[in-house]
Amino acid sequence: YIELTNGLKALLISDLTQSESNKEPVAKEEEDSGEEEDGDSESTNENSSCVRKCSSEKQSAAALCISVGSFSDPADLPGLAHFLEHMVFMGSEKYPAENGFDAFLKRHGGSDNASTDCERTIFKFDVQRKYFREALDRWAQFFIGPLMIPDAVDREVEAVDSEYQMAQPLDSNRKEMLFGGLAKAGHPMSKFFWGNAQTLKNELREKNINTYERLREFWRRYYSAHYMTLAVQSKETLDNLEEWVREIFIRIPNNGQPRADFSDLQDPFDTPDFNKLYRVVPVRKIHALTISWALPPQGKHYRVKPLHYISWLIGHEGAGSILSLLRKKCWALALFGGNSESGFDQNTTYSIFSVSITLSDEGFHNFFQVIHIVFQYLKMLQSVGPQQRLYEEIQKIEASEFHYQEQMEPIEFVANICENMQLFPKEDFLRGDQLMFEYNTEVISAPLRLLTPATANILLLSPEHDGLCPLKEKWFGTQYSVEDIPQEYCDLWAGDFPLNPDLHLPAENRFIATDFTLKTSDCPDTDFPVKIIDNERGRLWFRKDNKFKIPKVYARFQLLAPIIQESPKNLVLFDLFVNILAHNLAETAYDADVAQLEYMLFPGDHGLFIRLKGFNHKLSLLLNLIVDHLANFSTTPNVFSMFIEQLKKTYYIILIKPDQLGRDVRLQILEHHRWSVMQKYKVIMTDLGVTDLMDFVNRFKAELFVEGLIQGNFTSAESKEFLQYFIEKLQYKAPPAEPPVLFRVVELPQTHHLCKVQSLNKADANSEVTVYYQTGLKNLREHTLMELLVFQIVFLCLNISATTQILFDSSFRYQVYPSCRNTSGVLGFSVTVETQATKFSTDFVEGKIEAFLDNFEEKMVNLSDEAFQTQVTALIKLKECEDTQLGEEVDRNWFEVLTQQYVFDRLNKEVRHQSIYSSSLTLLNVVYRITDIRAFTSSLNLHPYHKILQ
Repeated sequence: YIELTNGLKALLISDLTQSESNKEPVAKEEEDSGEEEDGDSESTNENSSCVRKCSSEKQSAAALCISVGSFSDPADLPGLAHFLEHMVFMGSEKYPAENGFDAFLKRHGGSDNASTDCERTIFKFDVQRKYFREALDRWAQFFIGPLMIPDAVDREVEAVDSEYQMAQPLDSNRKEMLFGGLAKAGHPMSKFFWGNAQTLKNELREKNINTYERLREFWRRYYSAHYMTLAVQSKETLDNLEEWVREIFIRIPNNGQPRADFSDLQDPFDTPDFNKLYRVVPVRKIHALTISWALPPQGKHYRVKPLHYISWLIGHEGAGSILSLLRKKCWALALFGGNSESGFDQNTTYSIFSVSITLSDEGFHNFFQVIHIVFQYLKMLQSVGPQQRLYEEIQKIEASEFHYQEQMEPIEFVANICENMQLFPKEDFLRGDQLMFEYNTEVISAPLRLLTPATANILLLSPEHDGLCPLKEKWFGTQYSVEDIPQEYCDLWAGDFPLNPDLHLPAENRFIATDFTLKTSDCPDTDFPVKIIDNERGRLWFRKDNKFKIPKVYARFQLLAPIIQESPKNLVLFDLFVNILAHNLAETAYDADVAQLEYMLFPGDHGLFIRLKGFNHKLSLLLNLIVDHLANFSTTPNVFSMFIEQLKKTYYIILIKPDQLGRDVRLQILEHHRWSVMQKYKVIMTDLGVTDLMDFVNRFKAELFVEGLIQGNFTSAESKEFLQYFIEKLQYKAPPAEPPVLFRVVELPQTHHLCKVQSLNKADANSEVTVYYQTGLKNLREHTLMELLVFQIVFLCLNISATTQILFDSSFRYQVYPSCRNTSGVLGFSVTVETQATKFSTDFVEGKIEAFLDNFEEKMVNLSDEAFQTQVTALIKLKECEDTQLGEEVDRNWFEVLTQQYVFDRLNKEVRHQSIYSSSLTLLNVVYRITDIRAFTSSLNLHPYHKILQ
């Protein structure tokens, strides 16, 4: 830890081991994976931009936090802090190239990001270690001498406006904006933090306000060294890091002014408008209830964490909890209680405490009774007071997780630490946000006493409010109404109302691990998973961890069943089955969840996926619990009806999101026999019953093939018991043939086809255009070539001077996504652009994409051998970044098991390809419209099943 003479504070983190620190450090090139999956790789047979990494060295990373945020926006310039965060990227006095830092990072395997909160702004980046020193110097210029030239100001306003437009359809953003508007007049909570073209350009021109001058004034006032905390992490010596930080960051100016302080603006929601019922029309078709209290700021109590203790009880899902009772009544599907610790939820003026409940249709019609149950539970907590037994249980769980935590990616770790440096004393920089240090009855009781009906704000979202809400929020256009709490409930809650006997504190948790011993291997160590079971009913892969040496295990299984893809009806019944299974498990498995034993169930295209992770000591208890519930699956008509209604909403949400709808349409065209979400939506609207579901489940369990992967602190003998438990408990038969894990893919004709789909949400201006090119059945070497092609396109997209003329203006800088596509083994690539229909038509965008690709082809032809080899080297280094945690290695190996390719050394094979030849794109000018997807694909040839193995 060092403090520079200009007031900047820095924490230096060396990744060198003790033995390495005694040697002269060797500079090696490495690069982050940049992995970006097209949806969940386990719920689709396509993944995109799938550059994965093998073990070499970690990225170097840095993050800087400034104690200024949107609270400091001038009254006449909403969104200025957010806008400035964008503008400092646009060139500096020392490095004037606009967007030059992004381009530098991309050349050297890096990435960057920034975010503006209420009282803090964070910048972060990572890069190959060899280029860390230069990257630090380029990055520091954001804070030393940014250009922020007037031309860039106008262009970047459009980028901010695009972010605002894309945020508009999200109900979470709309709720925040509405809630903030309830604050006292003049309080910063009521400000419009996002900024848009209206506040940052149009209104300023009308008022003759010079945006450029106001930006520079804001930068001079708030981007001062003594407001800044810096964290850097690299495989360098501490001496080197200190030398670099002192030399580079000492040049950040210190204006000598006191930092912005809003701590005197307490009780922002102490207004008559707060304790009322607000009915809201959501974008999504969901019923949701949020009960909120505005409390005194709790950040100073970080050693006790009173809100964390309260939220742990409110959000509990086990016996005696709020959610347990609501689920029994079929009134709720999910509940979250607490404080997110974002700047909006917790700052120097107040702390929010919220209880958010996803309601069923029945729960919506009984929402006042739902609220009453919440108030009864709170009254119970207040009457029994804080419990030291429970506090110490939470303390024990979180201490174990902290002690045995896996490493974060360096860029995320330093971002977290530099913010902690603003919040905690030096001794707690690394742990202040994670541990509960000391039990204090009064500190916990103080906010708990304030959680009363008389001080609560109630927000109720439902599509049934449409047409009944005459008011409209200014910035996001949210329709809402406001009304007093009915007198009968005011009278009930003001009195000494009785408590429901089903509500009580949780019992002792049997899933808490106490044995953290590292096991001795019972088989030879291997670099990759080995097959330890292989028969007609299942296959199991295993690898004992000998690198990370933590007492944890990752276990993943796919239960493949041939009946799933028989019809859209079966897919809907499968979705219902998995959702109800998770519902049935929720109460009994919740103790495992809070004991850091994570599990997830979700429906894949061809089977049920079960994922487990956590301390190995009690993990088998959790797996047995899941398999027992699977074997003894049952449901009731009420639960079935609740999930029918919920699934209707889930499918509808997919259909109104342009990105998800676009992906669904593209895969429906490409993958033969893939059923669309719209087809599933039509099925869910028919008259399905419990009998249909149970018939499907019995057929599903009758014939299965179970394949799994287990890695971590387990022996092979223990791992075999996992698969054996599936076989013994489910008593299933092997299918006649092993079920496929891929779709057949259509062979696209050599013509240009266009499929247009109109958005179902008329109020959403966001559009998506994807241009996809299929290249066919390819091998490993050609797959790597396609990755190189996409890698080069991404780099060109960052060159704003080129794309301004050829593709789009800079407002698209954040919404252009070139991707390498592996669709059920068939290779292709695509360019996707997210935009707004209010700015550009989809025809215009498509034309610009093809013009850009045409120009790109010309650039590739003229690319020098040296420049080409630089890109080849960069792609190789992209695959050689060290895994920071066991989960990354497991993800890579699971992809091979999931797709039944088993090329566990795929990355090494790809890296060994030294010669990569160039290729060209054939851009077709004749367009044929697709008006019926099934009619179009039925006439096409199908590629055979294909895996990229060699």
